[in-house]
Amino acid sequence: MLYPLFAMVLVTFAVAVYLFRLRVKAVKSGEVRLSQFRLNNGEIPESMAQAARNYTNLFEVPMLFYTAGAIAIALGIQVPAMIITAWIFVLARIAHSWIHLTSNNVIHRMRAYMLGNICVLVIWGILVASYATR
Repeated sequence: MLYPLFAMVLVTFAVAVYLFRLRVKAVKSGEVRLSQFRLNNGEIPESMAQAARNYTNLFEVPMLFYTAGAIAIALGIQVPAMIITAWIFVLARIAHSWIHLTSNNVIHRMRAYMLGNICVLVIWGILVASYATR
């Protein structure tokens, strides 16, 4: 589980760097005043709002993934089905972020998002079932 968890950390940092670059560009171009970041208020470019929302998404459902992964590692539960499902979750979240930050096709984004959510539910189910049958 450690590798899929680390992959999600890398995805999160990649989006953070992308958002940071958008913010710096917006301040340099004058689209946004630096003071707006004190309270995160005022009008911002759509691309920056979109990236900020995606970054926030990476601290919502993925927290359930991180928690399940940490518990699995602590309990020594590393069944192949869980690892495969964890990698599918990571791929779904990469797809979700990619879609969100590029075309932002809501239907495609929703599909990737729901696949990720289903994966987290399956991971938790495997975790609980594995623990219960010890």
